[in-house]
Amino acid sequence: MPLFLVRHAKAGKRSSWLEDSANNNDDRTRPLDDKGHLQAVALAERLLDFAPTLLLSSPFVRCIQTLEPLGAKIAATVTPDERLAEDNAFEPLLDLLEHCPDLAVLCSHGDMIPMVIDALERRGMTVSGMRDSRKASVWVVERQDDVFVRGHAWPPPTIG
Repeated sequence: MPLFLVRHAKAGKRSSWLEDSANNNDDRTRPLDDKGHLQAVALAERLLDFAPTLLLSSPFVRCIQTLEPLGAKIAATVTPDERLAEDNAFEPLLDLLEHCPDLAVLCSHGDMIPMVIDALERRGMTVSGMRDSRKASVWVVERQDDVFVRGHAWPPPTIG
């Protein structure tokens, strides 16, 4: 059964956000931009077909907002988890993945997801197709007998 590792949707430029003194120089509070909200809705539509069992997110606002449309559709709360935050070691995130139920959806960042996929590949997971870690992309990783065996990426949804 798969797990889904989502990179947060578009959230505008970090530098512009941090230059605005009203934001207290806190990138954790940077929200999705208009395109990001559309991407989040499109991701929800695609993931809904898999009947997600759990929604976990980096505590950064943009990650939580990426999963909120899906949460609304399945009447589930998006639970923040610091192990999904950026600038962390990847090992705690690997541990989290190993203990997640099947069909869980996790939202993280562009620095964390490639490290996790690389680590799973070193452990024997076969990666097929293009490696994609663009904003709003999704890695689908499959387990058999508690071992990650296959992974592939979905590109970000196309927004008109």
